[in-house]
Amino acid sequence: MMEHKFSFLQESLNFPKFEFKIKEEESGKLSIFDSLRKKYLILTPEEWVRQHIIQVLIQKYLYPKSLFSLEKGLKYNQLQKRFDVLVHDRSGRPFLLVECKAPDVRLTQKTAEQVCVYNKSINAPYIGITNGKQHLFLKYDVETGGFIQISELPSID
Repeated sequence: MMEHKFSFLQESLNFPKFEFKIKEEESGKLSIFDSLRKKYLILTPEEWVRQHIIQVLIQKYLYPKSLFSLEKGLKYNQLQKRFDVLVHDRSGRPFLLVECKAPDVRLTQKTAEQVCVYNKSINAPYIGITNGKQHLFLKYDVETGGFIQISELPSID
């Protein structure tokens, strides 16, 4: 079942191990069960990373499932874009925006700028980017008007 095109499943990610429901479709593609959307999604390298970061946020940081928005559209400079993961605070305000990349995509200044651009429309105080191997999380600094790197994400009060 694990053909070469699914070799990303064999790569070790910098996440704890999680149990996922994965099935093979008639088309030969793999699908993974998304516990938030309660449906199977085509398993791409980016989706593999997204499902892992979702589980980290739920299981390690105890972010309630009800506060997540996934792959929703947003407009920026007349362009239609889609963010990967947005967690709201308990008041419904954006709290954490995370952009997911495939494991073979290097995190660069350009990939970090992408999440910053998306956040101009969302205004979350915390943003992050991950390719499953590297994770970069930033907090908005009111004094400087910019983002500073943080090593741990905050809990949602």
